[in-house]
Amino acid sequence: MKIFVAGASGALGRRLVPQLLASDYEVTAMTRSPDKTDALRAAGTVPVVADGLDREAVLQAVMRAKPEVVIHQMTGLTGMTNFKKFDDEFALTNRLRTEGTDHLLEAARAAGVRRFIAQSYGNWNYERTGSALKTEEEPFDPNPPANQRRSLEAIRYLESAVLGAPDLEGIALRYANFYGPGTGFDVDGEIVTLVRNRRLPIVGNGGGVWSFIHVDDAAAATVAAIERGAPVLYNIVDDEPARVSVWLPELARLLGAKPPWRVPVWLGRLAAGEVGVSMMTRIRGTSNAKARGELGWRPRYPSWREGFASGLSHRDVLGRDRVRA
Repeated sequence: MKIFVAGASGALGRRLVPQLLASDYEVTAMTRSPDKTDALRAAGTVPVVADGLDREAVLQAVMRAKPEVVIHQMTGLTGMTNFKKFDDEFALTNRLRTEGTDHLLEAARAAGVRRFIAQSYGNWNYERTGSALKTEEEPFDPNPPANQRRSLEAIRYLESAVLGAPDLEGIALRYANFYGPGTGFDVDGEIVTLVRNRRLPIVGNGGGVWSFIHVDDAAAATVAAIERGAPVLYNIVDDEPARVSVWLPELARLLGAKPPWRVPVWLGRLAAGEVGVSMMTRIRGTSNAKARGELGWRPRYPSWREGFASGLSHRDVLGRDRVRA
């Protein structure tokens, strides 16, 4: 089966492509970076250079490849550094979730593609109420912080366009917060750096619940969705969403760093704005029951505790005896 991966050189794309090839799929790998093509070709794909915001280039690339399945993994985030400017930092990703999605969908229909699988997101965007884990049937936040509204609308747009696309089996995978190679939770990632330098404090009670997924587990769920599952939404998350007050000190311990500071909400608001306070104190975790049941998928790392320990132990960070997940 021929698979077209848009965003093949991104954090998830780099982990997805080898799994696709190992499953004997023929892969056309789209990247906007010409310097990535040699590595993609050496891996066993047919590389193609195209900017996801260039409609004609995307149309030509997909129609030339003639795939049966298109996988949309295009993002433009190089690292989250300022919660106060959340929408600004997601500006390119938001364009890829709207304009880029439109271009890929148009190309997929023109090429006679059967199934279209898109990267979405599920954690901070769910309604920030209740204590139970959020399922795919529960609503997004009707009143998010002002600096997250454009990003939430871009997610809404992507999901509506993909699930409502005529003549396509559209699936949107709501990945949780990535960790592992190439992410902010990698040894040299921006989140790990902040924790190591004691610059990521627990705000208030640290009651915000984060959902995590290792990039390899996210890639495995994506492979499963090629031939399984209905054209619907799926949360792709591990089995143990955790409060900030739990996962952040544990991450610091694994890094051999000092415990995170604790600061009151008013001070957190000054430093990180309403988005930062929401992420630290109000967001709710998500359930993976639907993906487990319908995709036949199980995370290799059922808990972020195992995944963090595998790739982020103090010995790993110091560069001794390191084994990458």
